Amino acid sequence: MKPELTDLIGWGATIVLLLTISSQVYQQWRSRSTQGVSHWLFAGQLLASAGFVTYSLLQGDVVFVVSNVFLLFTALLGQILYLRNRRAQR
Repeated sequence: MKPELTDLIGWGATIVLLLTISSQVYQQWRSRSTQGVSHWLFAGQLLASAGFVTYSLLQGDVVFVVSNVFLLFTALLGQILYLRNRRAQR
């Protein structure tokens, strides 16, 4: 595969994944509820994204670095919103 096509596939997958996770974070922010949201979703995503950022930096893969930095950010935001909503529901 040509590198340009490979990068396009990577960027496309990144967009789909970010839209999916961002949609969950937005829904959580809007509803101010933790109902139906697993605490482990964002905790696991935080850990996995941190590992993937490190791995992709070591591999020198720009698409993977950028993708995982954004995923790490959305996971952190999701975790913060989850904890805020959980406290508000008590």
